[in-house]
Amino acid sequence: MEGLKFGLVDPSATFWFQLINTFILFLILKKLLFKPVSEFMEKRKSEIAESIERAEARNEEAEKYKSEYISKIEASQEEGRQIVRDAAKRAEERASEIVKAAEKEAKEIKERANLEIEREREKAINSLKDEIASIAMLAASKVIEEDLNEKKHNNLVRKFIDEVGETRWQN
Repeated sequence: MEGLKFGLVDPSATFWFQLINTFILFLILKKLLFKPVSEFMEKRKSEIAESIERAEARNEEAEKYKSEYISKIEASQEEGRQIVRDAAKRAEERASEIVKAAEKEAKEIKERANLEIEREREKAINSLKDEIASIAMLAASKVIEEDLNEKKHNNLVRKFIDEVGETRWQN
């Protein structure tokens, strides 16, 4: 068989032995190396896929929390604006109450002042009437000294007091 050659490959017993050894080595490597490596790769692939799924779920959860946070912030901002509006409204109402109270107090002070003025005016009129009456009495006593009759004297005093009582004094 030495004469038979197929190009570079010599089909001798060594060739067949190497071919069988290579096949056995392939089966051993397949059993010991390829299968565990394939299983490892599949396992790693599934772990990566699960990790990606978890990351996506966490991203979705984070987005949900983010949207909740944003809505809470917006709600709190609106609540803050409402609080400011309410406080401004209460301040305006309080200012209005203060102005009304001040106006009422000013009106009461004015009324008390007018009453006091009226009392003082009455006192002045009464004082003047007293003075006029005493002057009238003095005048009457002088007239009496001059010998007037009683009827004339009474008419003169009454007339004088009536005129003084009807007179209005101005401020």
